[in-house]
Amino acid sequence: MATEAEELEGVEGEEGAEGAAKGGSKKGLIIAIVALLVLGGGGFAGWKMFGGKHDAADKKEEVVKLPPRYINLDPPFVVNFEAEAMVRFLQVTVGVMTRDLEIEKIIKDNDPRVRNDLLMILGNQSYATVAASEGKETLRKNCLEAIRAVVKDMGGDPKKVEALYFTSFVMQ
Repeated sequence: MATEAEELEGVEGEEGAEGAAKGGSKKGLIIAIVALLVLGGGGFAGWKMFGGKHDAADKKEEVVKLPPRYINLDPPFVVNFEAEAMVRFLQVTVGVMTRDLEIEKIIKDNDPRVRNDLLMILGNQSYATVAASEGKETLRKNCLEAIRAVVKDMGGDPKKVEALYFTSFVMQ
């Protein structure tokens, strides 16, 4: 028969093995829970970051741009101005671009006012200014702002007047 000391050693050895197994399973369980939380949190953060951008991109793709509508302001504008003691003439044909039928109607319905405002701008130019490309670009921007002001005064959205083009520009 085994002595009492041997029996105690055997019992301690069994408890020690069971204790190690229980302690090891607790560590494994904790590691598994932490790993699950880290992976789940990372997945959620990725979904929030990239999921939101994807939705915004889808909404942008859904917005369909209408085709451009060009309004030609006929007849061409003819103004005179002095340059170096000579009378000079400027003839300009203008086209306005919008995508909105309401804005097109506002511009056409207010043609006399639009033409007046553009004639005032064109007539106040000097020959040297409009002869340079920078001067033409500044003149184009000023005319665009004048048309946008008319649209705004008539209750339209001035941002919907997208562009103004000089389709003919003759100086003599």
